[in-house]
Amino acid sequence: MSETAPTTAIILAAGLGTRMKSALPKTLHQIAGRPMLHHLLDSCAQVFDRIVVVIGPGMEQVAKACAPHAVVIQQDRLGTAHAALQAEAHFGKGDVAVLYADNPLITPDTLRRLLARRSQGDAALTLLAMRPTDPAKYGRVITEGQYVTAIVEWADATPAQREIGLCNAGVLCADATAMRAWLQRVRNDNSKGEYYLTDLVALARQDGLNVAAVEAPADELRGVNSRAELAEAEHVVQQALRRRAMDNGATLIGPETVFLSWDTQIGQDVTIGPSVVFAPGVIIGNNVEIRPFCHLESCQVEDGAIIGPYARLRPGTRVGQGAHVGNFVELKATHLGAGAKANHLTYLGDAEIGPRSNIGAGTITCNYDGFAKHRTSVGADVFVGTNSVLVAPVTLGDGAFTAAGSVITQNVSPDAMAFGRAPQTEKPGRAAQFRAARGKPKG
Repeated sequence: MSETAPTTAIILAAGLGTRMKSALPKTLHQIAGRPMLHHLLDSCAQVFDRIVVVIGPGMEQVAKACAPHAVVIQQDRLGTAHAALQAEAHFGKGDVAVLYADNPLITPDTLRRLLARRSQGDAALTLLAMRPTDPAKYGRVITEGQYVTAIVEWADATPAQREIGLCNAGVLCADATAMRAWLQRVRNDNSKGEYYLTDLVALARQDGLNVAAVEAPADELRGVNSRAELAEAEHVVQQALRRRAMDNGATLIGPETVFLSWDTQIGQDVTIGPSVVFAPGVIIGNNVEIRPFCHLESCQVEDGAIIGPYARLRPGTRVGQGAHVGNFVELKATHLGAGAKANHLTYLGDAEIGPRSNIGAGTITCNYDGFAKHRTSVGADVFVGTNSVLVAPVTLGDGAFTAAGSVITQNVSPDAMAFGRAPQTEKPGRAAQFRAARGKPKG
């Protein structure tokens, strides 16, 4: 944060994103389980004193996503310089940086370097630049010594200029007074009749002032304007998240198949098998094993637990220390107590399972009656027999036992054994009569 005049980030988010072919505003498309806009807002919030987002008319979803930051509306989409000028009332007196919402991966460190370069005092305008592997049709940054002399768009560049690898990333930073004056001087005498932010470089040079470039990795400064570019950005972020998890002490057996969310928390000595997906809101303790083909979302797994393979942990679930969740088991809004086990083909929804209890294969909690959700409470050291149906609301006391195949509709007392099935009867010879009636002899 600035110790003098407050710094301001202006984020341009008025673009329609037509190349996305989507009813969802471009900047709300997600990377690692989080809207692109939120990635950039978070980075800016760590560096700037205030943030203002410029949106277009009718973009209520985007406005809501910007909270608690200020929002201004660009009523007419007349170009990037015009968009930035709509936030003029919020510039203040400190440095102002103009960024794009579809450049979501810029890090706080890069933004700090942008401001630091401005604070050196020899450059009135600073910008971010990159050297992509394929410069393609990016605008080229022309330099002389340590300063920028021009930004030349690819269409206007000479063959020699197109060989230049330094490319414009679009982000600009200047003192508020200079930024305001330059934006007001930008003209729209171009083929599209728009006011372009890049014209500020030429205006600064006309005023005899220096312009400096701050280089950052191309992966960080990449723009996202299509579904393909969104996938490329997702790949970049996933690579970083996987590397961070492994650096912090987790083993990813097939890293390229594990997908993490921006907020996934993973402890030490955790082993994650192939094809595991972490949706937002997951916290994993230490010494946890997550076997292949699991999906976890808004849940917590405590130390020493084993999950999967083929398990699904849905929102509100907490798996206690040393507990086991096995194959084809689904938990939703359920606390599986320390040392408890649900190892096979089970659904536990809206349930409290006590420590060391064993949930037999094929067990389900009937938590929804068509109108409301109800909870099931299973005490400590309970044995729930195979293929039991627990009809909520229902409570099984500590040490209780349910016989296999039972439908439990009433509470079970501690240390009691419950039978919720019809008595078995036998009809001698009936099987042979059945086959004979259908003309199918035995064997």
